[in-house]
Amino acid sequence: MNEDIKKKILQKIESYDTIIVSRHIRPDGDAIGSTKGLVTVLRDSFPDKKIYLINEDYSDYLAFLGGEDEAGDDIYDGALQIVLDTSTEDRISNRNYKKAKELVKIDHHIDDRPYGDISWVEDFRSSVCEMVADFCLTFRDKLKVSPKAATYIYCGMVTDSGRFRYEGVTGDTMRIAGALLDLGVDTENLFANLYVDDFETLKLKSYVYDNIKITPHGVAYIYMTEEVQKKLHLTLEAASNVVSELSAIRGSLIWLAFIDDKAKNQIRVRLRSRFLAINELAGKYHGGGHAMASGATVYTQEEMQALINDADELLGKYKSTHEGWL
Repeated sequence: MNEDIKKKILQKIESYDTIIVSRHIRPDGDAIGSTKGLVTVLRDSFPDKKIYLINEDYSDYLAFLGGEDEAGDDIYDGALQIVLDTSTEDRISNRNYKKAKELVKIDHHIDDRPYGDISWVEDFRSSVCEMVADFCLTFRDKLKVSPKAATYIYCGMVTDSGRFRYEGVTGDTMRIAGALLDLGVDTENLFANLYVDDFETLKLKSYVYDNIKITPHGVAYIYMTEEVQKKLHLTLEAASNVVSELSAIRGSLIWLAFIDDKAKNQIRVRLRSRFLAINELAGKYHGGGHAMASGATVYTQEEMQALINDADELLGKYKSTHEGWL
């Protein structure tokens, strides 16, 4: 069935003169890598078409991958809109997406609220970049994947899979990654940009390690207040990324990062886990996502504590009924 969907997507791409590519708000490496990679492939493969990468926000962390396009509303008339790595319409980082004639969705999140004239969703994939690579390699007779495009796509695969450590990584994932490497991915430059920290980042990690809290059953959490963000000169994105620093504590299988967002009068939440699913917990608090990597939003300190309590109860039940957890 998915082979048929991929063929339909290629046919749509071939039939349109104007194509607009977008992703989700507050983008991560997969969202940026998949959109920039696909746009590069389409521009190289169809030089006579008008291909636009249109989004309303970006990522400081991934600024080294380059910028995006700006265009007026007139580009949507008779255009094809492709949305990547975005499970629901309210998270599309392009307020004008409905102005396009047709919409194609390509995603790897649980498909709770389907949308799009064509929807290709494979929630077992480690990343949307894996799907984009599979799509391009399937039609390699028609789609050109340059070293630049391969690097964008590989970047998203690496970051969304935790360097190929997370659930969802399969033999197919590694074979696709190998095919991209064979196309000329600049791994040395890519990894230097992704994993070499500046001094301010090291100070942030030090703060996190000094302020982690642990619940009775082992939920690790931290609250990045507005004051802390200002003191450490953090963007919201940088403050949100501290959740990754909580994952190496033995006995802790759920990690929560709470980030003040005073501009929106809310507290962002990043939820991560090992072995047990937390997406339903995220859904209870205005969010959702993958089984073991989700986002949510709370609006008061009381609601934040309620989420922590629910996470602790969830982890306690898991530990009482399972063996072999670290």
